[in-house]
Amino acid sequence: MNITKHIPNFLTSLNVLCGALATFFALNHQLEWAVWLIFIGAIFDFGDGFAARALKAYSEMGKELDSLADLISFGVAPAAIWSSIIKAKLFADVSIPFNTLEWPEQLWILSPFILVVFAALRLAKFNVDTRQTENFLGLTTTATGIFTAAFAYKFIDSPQSFDWMNPLVIFGLILFFSILLVSEVPMFSLKFKNFKFSENKERFILLFLAIVFIVLLGVGGIAAIILYYIIVSLGKWLLGFK
Repeated sequence: MNITKHIPNFLTSLNVLCGALATFFALNHQLEWAVWLIFIGAIFDFGDGFAARALKAYSEMGKELDSLADLISFGVAPAAIWSSIIKAKLFADVSIPFNTLEWPEQLWILSPFILVVFAALRLAKFNVDTRQTENFLGLTTTATGIFTAAFAYKFIDSPQSFDWMNPLVIFGLILFFSILLVSEVPMFSLKFKNFKFSENKERFILLFLAIVFIVLLGVGGIAAIILYYIIVSLGKWLLGFK
């Protein structure tokens, strides 16, 4: 029995577990646990693809499992985090039962879950779109999840810095990311197929900037580098650069 062929799917399964636990902790307003579980899930998400290529252990099951894992870890879990943040912005006491709230407040708290719908559409589109073998069209769910986790970490660290943020602003941000998920904006893949600089120039530059941003801004710098990635991709698309 060749155990090595199961390693990629095992890593993907750990990503599923991280996403499910992140969702649980987010819905129970323990955002720090949720944040770190999304980060760990992202490591497994990068690792399963690298392991599959290194071990030549590709499978249709692995492809489908990867999409399901991404939907949970970078769709459902981030939506739960945004929902928790909205509730924290609305109420000083986040333990207030949902069924005791007025319907407008309930709608605000539920609104982030629209992100799950667009994440599912993005993953389904990717699975059948033959144009996305090397680079991506639209923002990846992984990048969306990592941005959310980094942003939430900063929110936990210094909530007073986000006094300007209200449920409407958060919902606008969610809509922005939702549209990017299903857009036709070309975005280069963040995953390394190998470590040759000539084939990974943009990735190495992004990695270098990520290190700089993290040194300057801490974990919140990860959110900044995702925004940089989005802005550069949008700029190149709008200006007609390939």
